[in-house]
Amino acid sequence: MISVRRALRRPSMLRQRLAGIAAIGLGAAVLGSVGWGDPRGVQRAAAQGGALQPFEQPGESFPGSAFYYVAPEDSGLLSPDSAEAAWSARRDDEDAPRIGPAGRPVFAQGTSEDRWRAQQCLTAAIYYEAASEPDGGQRAVAQVILNRVAHPAFPKTVCGVVYQGSERPGCQFSFACDGSLARKPVAQFWDRARRVAADALAGYVYAPVGLATHYHTWAVHPSWADKLTFIGAIGAHRFYRWAGGAGQARAFSAVYTGGEPVAAPHPRTWAPTSADIADPVALERAFEEGRLAALRQQAATPAPVAATASFGQQPLPHASAPAYAPEVEQRGGDAVYKGNDLPQGGAVNPAYENAGKWIAKPGA
Repeated sequence: MISVRRALRRPSMLRQRLAGIAAIGLGAAVLGSVGWGDPRGVQRAAAQGGALQPFEQPGESFPGSAFYYVAPEDSGLLSPDSAEAAWSARRDDEDAPRIGPAGRPVFAQGTSEDRWRAQQCLTAAIYYEAASEPDGGQRAVAQVILNRVAHPAFPKTVCGVVYQGSERPGCQFSFACDGSLARKPVAQFWDRARRVAADALAGYVYAPVGLATHYHTWAVHPSWADKLTFIGAIGAHRFYRWAGGAGQARAFSAVYTGGEPVAAPHPRTWAPTSADIADPVALERAFEEGRLAALRQQAATPAPVAATASFGQQPLPHASAPAYAPEVEQRGGDAVYKGNDLPQGGAVNPAYENAGKWIAKPGA
């Protein structure tokens, strides 16, 4: 027996079901008209929208890859020719005193083994320091490393800079001594870091970091940060340059010639060191002390004087006569070879006194 309430609800439920079926049918008709569900519609949309983005193509995507492709393109990346021209015309930029001029371009040098080691070390530094950052953040890290290669306060090789101090805790780049190298690199991220390293070693310069030689992450604030000149923040790092003479363009005078050591951290040692190589302030102080000592030594050393006397003058006092053989000494020694008896010595022959002069002035 059907209750009165259920009998009254039956027409309403029937109307709701019919309305739902009609809505589904209408939606299908609308989507069908625009090509949804039809492979030809997908093809037409692809043709209208242009080529797929790199992160939409098979083999080119990885978790988070869309972030890097939709990020703004690199700005401030100088080509090798532009970087060399900018460095040749370098000066303390009045428009951007914090950043200073763009860094000095560094080109891979030496043997094929040197080139491979430099590429390997720079790739490792970019990967372990900035694997999850956009291209600008990775190029900034690479530029800091090459700025150090060009500075005499640091090792003169790429691997030497990357693994400086890795034999003990407190190295220059934390990944080299904190166990990070035990993690196997992810192939996609490693290849991306390798491309950035290849550009840097081909002479490309990332100008936004200028002459920066130090950086740290947002998560920390080391004691030396307030004593250096802050350049700016790029990606997950804050970049700094030395405030004194060590941070000027003229200080980046080291020439890279290859000679790369093994592309790996140094063997561990617990021997104490005389200075903290990881402290930028201590490095700057040591650089300034060495520079001032060289200037004092240069000032104390008398300028060399030419040993050859000028024409018509007596030989300089310190230009002693050479030692002659005994038979030459018997003939007079050094006096035999002096030009004291030359005719008209020290004077111009009268026959040539007017050489080069006008015989008669034109128009006179």
